[in-house]
Amino acid sequence: MDRRPEARPVRGAAETTVTRELRRRLRHADLSAVAEARGLLRRRLADWGVPDLRDTAELLLSEVVTNALVHTGGGALLTATLLTQGQRTRLRVEVQDDAPHRPYPRPASDDASGGRGLLIVRALADAWGVRPQPVGKSVWFELTGDPG
Repeated sequence: MDRRPEARPVRGAAETTVTRELRRRLRHADLSAVAEARGLLRRRLADWGVPDLRDTAELLLSEVVTNALVHTGGGALLTATLLTQGQRTRLRVEVQDDAPHRPYPRPASDDASGGRGLLIVRALADAWGVRPQPVGKSVWFELTGDPG
């Protein structure tokens, strides 16, 4: 499922807050979905007027989507939400899967081809975490930026 960018004003805030969201269901082990999700997020961030978040958001999205598609037994639901309030923006990307185990950053050996994803997320995101769901969990990260 893919929703076109839509702006929803949030009432009651001192400054108007605008929320934009995209959602995409990803199939298990479909690694071509990683590139598709990156491209979709890149286009949306340009549409939403925050291209400065693009490179970091794409890299971190790649890491959390790949983890969900490779290390769990099912697909995943990608949600990206942009909140804009005045000159402040916050992008939250969340990937929900049905696996109950929590991922955690762990050191990778120098010659390992993987194992650094969550270390990269931890290093580059303004915030990140894992949130339990009724079935499975969501791994999320947030980036802040200025609207263009």
